[in-house]
Amino acid sequence: MRVLVTGHQGYLGTVMVPILQAAGHDVVGLDSGLFAECILGPAPVDPPGLAVDLRDVTVDQLRGFDAVIHLAALSNDPLGALAPEITYDVNHHASVRLAKLAKDAGVARFLYASTCSVYGSAGEELVTESAPLRPLTPYAESKVRVEDDVAAIADSGFTPVFLRNATAFGFSPRLRADIVLNNLVGHAVLTGDVRVLSDGTPWRPLVHAQDIAAAFATCLTAPVDKINCVAFNVGTEKNNLTVAQIAEAVVDAVPNSKLLITGESGADPRSYRVDFSAMRNALGFEAQWTIPEGAVELYKEYTSAGLSSDDFFKRFTRLPHLEKLKAAGILDDTMRRINTSSGE
Repeated sequence: MRVLVTGHQGYLGTVMVPILQAAGHDVVGLDSGLFAECILGPAPVDPPGLAVDLRDVTVDQLRGFDAVIHLAALSNDPLGALAPEITYDVNHHASVRLAKLAKDAGVARFLYASTCSVYGSAGEELVTESAPLRPLTPYAESKVRVEDDVAAIADSGFTPVFLRNATAFGFSPRLRADIVLNNLVGHAVLTGDVRVLSDGTPWRPLVHAQDIAAAFATCLTAPVDKINCVAFNVGTEKNNLTVAQIAEAVVDAVPNSKLLITGESGADPRSYRVDFSAMRNALGFEAQWTIPEGAVELYKEYTSAGLSSDDFFKRFTRLPHLEKLKAAGILDDTMRRINTSSGE
């Protein structure tokens, strides 16, 4: 298939593109380039790409594709809280606009990267895709709105599918340090401490970036009747752990590290355990990576690449990186590049 991947120069896109290419797909990227230089280790080989703001995509740019995989988003909860109107503009309005343009361009499949955080504070019980949605952040709320609005334009010629990814983890050449396992391993490598700011009790479902890529690849070629306008939780029940249990896996992976549960940030209302059986039963998909395996992978990659504190806490953390781009005059207050020829 000929596939357009938005956000191909991001954390997930950089992992997903080579997996899609290895499956025989012709991949083209679309990215603003905001995180293109956030690289740890050898630089990845990017596919041909369009440098364009997601809010400025045209119907002509989408013609000739069999599918669109939509990953691009402002994806950090603190950023969403700081500028919720921009989060909604990019993550909600521009995403729905993209889907409508893709339909107008004759794109048959639209694979949308949603999130398990739409379940919010579901508590102890395993939640399925039919559970009530209780988004607690502008980021999660934007995902709910996109699912609703894109579902409304589905028909026999336009097949959207909503992949509600668990919290991602694992190494990517374009690293993110502000997601839980990646962050805890980085702290352990750089400071010797596995520092948990909450009380450690909230439940979190996690999934490796490579498993997310495999799930999208599965949906690209799945029978239309099994995926049309369907939401799938992406992950595995074995990775439903408390934050304290995730931290313990990091202690096991990073030599001479110690666990510190400070509780300084107070109780975290985001706590949920997820049932991933729907995608397993419908499409035969099973996520493979465990959290202990991911912690070991991250430790090895961080140490072999010589991870530095400055990179980890600034370049690979979304909010400080964007603030640096704004301070340098590269971005305006709406997160658009001031030099518009470079795209978003």
